Amino acid sequence: MRPPQRTDADERRLVLVLDAAFLLLLAGSLSRFLTHHPDSPATPWVIGLSVALAAAQLTGSRLLAPPRADASDAGPSGEEGAGEDGAGEDGAGEDAVGEPAPSNRAAIRPSSSAVGHATRRTAAHAVRRSRTAAGVLALVVALWVVLVLLAPSFAWCAVPLVYTALRTLPTKAALPLVAVLTALVTVGQARLPGQADATLLILPPTVAALATAVFLTMRRQTARQRALVDDLVRTRRDLASTERREGTLAERERLAMEIHDTLAQGLSSQQMLLQAADRTWDADPDTARRHVRTAVAVTGRNLAEARRFVHDLAPAELADGGGLDHALRALADRESAETGLPVRFHLDGTPVPLPPAAQSALLRIAQGGLANVREHADASAAALTLSYLGDQAVLDIADNGCGLPPDTSGATASRGHGLPAMRARLRQLGGTLTVESTPGEGTVLSAAVPLHTGRPG
Repeated sequence: MRPPQRTDADERRLVLVLDAAFLLLLAGSLSRFLTHHPDSPATPWVIGLSVALAAAQLTGSRLLAPPRADASDAGPSGEEGAGEDGAGEDGAGEDAVGEPAPSNRAAIRPSSSAVGHATRRTAAHAVRRSRTAAGVLALVVALWVVLVLLAPSFAWCAVPLVYTALRTLPTKAALPLVAVLTALVTVGQARLPGQADATLLILPPTVAALATAVFLTMRRQTARQRALVDDLVRTRRDLASTERREGTLAERERLAMEIHDTLAQGLSSQQMLLQAADRTWDADPDTARRHVRTAVAVTGRNLAEARRFVHDLAPAELADGGGLDHALRALADRESAETGLPVRFHLDGTPVPLPPAAQSALLRIAQGGLANVREHADASAAALTLSYLGDQAVLDIADNGCGLPPDTSGATASRGHGLPAMRARLRQLGGTLTVESTPGEGTVLSAAVPLHTGRPG
């Protein structure tokens, strides 16, 4: 949308130039008439009509001049109140990077009834303004015609009137009026005393045609530029809305993966421990209490993890700076102690620094993979292997359980939320996930990430 203050300033300057030109031509024509016809009986009429014409022109310009914009005029539908992207036509705030709080949106955005009322009021004002413009122009043209009939030297005052007609009236109405004005100027030039000059007869239509063509061309160019600006504003608004939606979806996906790999797995462990405690409560109270204490420890870790992923922090196991191999070893030991499933950790190759995002992703994948082994594989042992293979780090999660069905062991495996979440994590890092499984012979998950980039491409 065009900037209203700059456009209004341009309009006011154009009106000022037209008024100045009109008054100069009027004063020059009056001076010529008084010089050449000092004793004419029409002199009082010419002077009176000149003053009236000048007053009508100035009054019309003041009535038709665009109002000065100020802060109080900038509302929800204008650029001053439209937010960062200036989307004034469709409401404020849509293009701003940060959305207002839900409780404030009703106060910031106008209601549909208020917008409709403002639109109707603006349309009615435009109609009244158009009618006033036509009436003032008709008065000015009428006074000028009388003056030209009394004194042909006033004919060239029509030049500013041509621009005023083109600015004020629709093109279909302005062109006939310009033709009439041009004809009267030509007649006025022919009535001037002295030797007839064909140039004076050709000059008025030439000037009128040139002025009309330039004005209409500039108007079309302005309309095209305004359309381009409107398209740019709409594009920026759509882009900002798309970025907000993508950010929301990305944050939702991040929270979903974090919840699945931390809270959900922790709750599953707590459930298994409490069920085991319930089964052994009467027969073996010491074992039952040990299960309960372990469940309490799992609850504490879950609470710490919840606080960390809400703030998008690294997992607690990586917060002490011990490295990914240390965190995976601690995970294997804890899983063995808490669930009774023997999990061993093996490091292959010389550890090299990994980006924090890659370390966090591989640790979460290890947690999710072991949770799947515990809940679904019916395995008697599992292993974590972290390998540094030149340009990538590979984490293998293997078990000797029942394996996956043939239709889910390949690249399309999507049981539950675990495997899709793992693939999503690795895809963000430019990595890959491979699933190898044979029914009755166990499963191996292989997660590979680049060593140095940590991001795709």
